[in-house]
Amino acid sequence: MISAFFIFNQKGEVLISRLYRTDFKRSIADVFRIQVVSNSDVRSPIITLGSTSFFHVRVNNLYVVCVTKTNANAALVFEFCYRFISIAKSYFGKVDEESVKNNFVLIYELIDEISDYGYPQNSEIDTLKSYITTESVISSATAAEESSKITTQATGATSWRRGDVKYKKNEAFVDVVETVNLSMSAKGTVLRADVDGHIQMRAYLSGTPECKFGLNDKLVIDKNSQGGASDAVELDDCRFHQCVRLNEFDSTRTISFVPPDGEFELMRYRSTSNVKLPLRVIPTVNEIGTTQVSYNISVKANFGNKLSATNVVLRIPTPLNTTGVDCKVANGKAKYVPAENVVVWKIPRIQGGQECTFSATAGLTSTTTRQVWARPPIDVDFEVLMLTASGLIVRFLKVFEKSNYHSIKWVRYLTKASGSYQIRF
Repeated sequence: MISAFFIFNQKGEVLISRLYRTDFKRSIADVFRIQVVSNSDVRSPIITLGSTSFFHVRVNNLYVVCVTKTNANAALVFEFCYRFISIAKSYFGKVDEESVKNNFVLIYELIDEISDYGYPQNSEIDTLKSYITTESVISSATAAEESSKITTQATGATSWRRGDVKYKKNEAFVDVVETVNLSMSAKGTVLRADVDGHIQMRAYLSGTPECKFGLNDKLVIDKNSQGGASDAVELDDCRFHQCVRLNEFDSTRTISFVPPDGEFELMRYRSTSNVKLPLRVIPTVNEIGTTQVSYNISVKANFGNKLSATNVVLRIPTPLNTTGVDCKVANGKAKYVPAENVVVWKIPRIQGGQECTFSATAGLTSTTTRQVWARPPIDVDFEVLMLTASGLIVRFLKVFEKSNYHSIKWVRYLTKASGSYQIRF
C-alpha cells in the first residue's frame, strides 16, 4: 500500500524517513520538498506526479507524508497518518519539530510496529504502550510473563484490552454529548438545524467484561431506507468504535462490546431531523435614522423547569461606527466590546421555561458616506445538562463478567453550542 513514509519540517528537511519497497529511492523526498513545501500555491493534501502520489497531513510545523505508486485507498492512507499523529501525541505530547528530534528512536519503533511492509497493523495506543516504552524498566524476572501477555493482546480477538485489569471499585461512566448547529432567518424560519453527537465512555472495570448498551426503541439509523414515525429519533452517519459488535443492533437497538480500559469514544453520530432547540431567541433590531440603533431581544428556555441552561453567552453585533451602547438587562450582565463591535450578554443560568430580556440603544457617529449595515447574526453559546437535542436516550447499560461483580453505572447528557447557534435579524 504505502511505499515510503516521511516527516518533513517546514523548511523541507527530512526528519524521519522509512522506505518499505524498492520502487522508491530516498531522493523522492526532494520531489516533495520542491513541489509541495517550496510551493505556497499547493493546497490539496494529495499531489500526483506521474505515477507517484504524495499524501500529506500538516500538524504544527511538520508534514507527515505517505508516498505510493499503487492505487491506494486515500481514506485509509489519511487514517493511517492521523492515527500516527494521535499515537505520537499520547507518547510525547505536542507533535512538533523539537519533539520529533528528541524522540526519533521511539518514532522509528512506532512506525515499524504500526506498519509492516507498508500495510497498517495494530495501532491501538494501549497495546503499543504495553511493549513500546520510553522507559525500559521491565525486570528480567517478569519479562517472559509480560511478553506472553503482550502476544495475547496483540494477536487476540480483543487487541484493545488486556485481560488482567483489576479495580477495587468497578465503575462505568457514559457521557452523551451533543453540539447543536442552528441557522435561523430574520423571519424566524429555521434554515439549518442539526446535531453533532458522540457517546464518550470511561470504563474502569475488572477482567474482560461484556457490556450491553440500549438506545431508544424508536430509533431510525438510515431514514432513506425505512420510514420512521414522526417522533422517532433519526441518526445519520453513525460511526462506532472497533470494539462494538452490531449483530443485535438492527433488531433490538442494543450495542454489545468489550470496552477498552479507560476513556474512549464509543459512538459518533449526526442528526438532522426532529431537532429540539433548547433556546428560542427573538430579536427586534431597528435603525433609528443614522444616529441610533435600538435592540429588544428575548431569550426563552424551551425545556422543563427542572433543567437549566448554564454559561449562556449572546454576542450581539453592532454597526462599525458605534460610539457607545446603553444596555438594560434583568438577568446577567451586558457589556459593549468596541474592539469586536459586539455587545456580550452573559447569563449564568436560565431555568427551564424562563424568559430573559435585553434592551439597548447604540449611538452612532455620523459618517460622510453612509454604508449599509450587513447585520451579522447573533451568536449564542450555552450548555444544558441532562438534555439531548436529538432525543437520543440510553435505556440501559449492563455489565456481564464471569466473576459476577457489582458495577456502578453513571449516565450523563450534555447539549451545548459554541459559535454554531446563529440567529439573523
